[in-house]
Amino acid sequence: MSIRLESVRVRLGDTDVLNDVSLAFDARTVAVIGENGSGKSTFARLIGGLVARTSGELRVLGLDPRSQAAELRRRVALVFSNPDAQIVMPTVAEDVAFSLRADRLAPAECEERVSAALARFGLHALRERASHELSGGQKQLLALCGAFVRRPDLVIADEPTAYLDARNARVVADHLFRRTDHRLVLVTHDLALARRCDAAVLFVDGRAAAVGAPDAIIAQYDQTLRC
Repeated sequence: MSIRLESVRVRLGDTDVLNDVSLAFDARTVAVIGENGSGKSTFARLIGGLVARTSGELRVLGLDPRSQAAELRRRVALVFSNPDAQIVMPTVAEDVAFSLRADRLAPAECEERVSAALARFGLHALRERASHELSGGQKQLLALCGAFVRRPDLVIADEPTAYLDARNARVVADHLFRRTDHRLVLVTHDLALARRCDAAVLFVDGRAAAVGAPDAIIAQYDQTLRC
């Protein structure tokens, strides 16, 4: 299984944000849905190694985020709703290259990887542009570019289209789904986007309430909204 949790609890301060979460899935693309405060983002950060479990067992790509954190960081990339939280370097090309710093590539190979990634995300003409001068959609593409240049095995995207207009949201979503050489965990309120995934997980009050085919899980979610 690519992701497996057994009786996982995450306590932040005085609150159990995730409680007794047990699930396992090996689908290539998984949507994570639920209301605000249901635990979706904590789940994303948990499997991405940004939040530690309080108890229970967790494996991501066969790795324990506690004891194999460095290997997990190498194989997993995270994308968030606010790209400004991920863009750290002054120019577009420098920001993408910064994502490769841990790989210690030869300069020529690094430049080749950066150029290919910029071309893929339609940013090559902007490579010398100041990162903070980009539009919101361009910034999110830059965040994706910085994630995918690392060639991750798993991409965890937490509301990556939340602040985008319809056109840019579609472009970002298409990039996330286009390739087949990575797995995707997508936290989203966009149920049309969730339906593009192979499987879905519904979180309710910090628990994984249901796992299965997207149409069935979304139907169950709709029922909770009508209560």
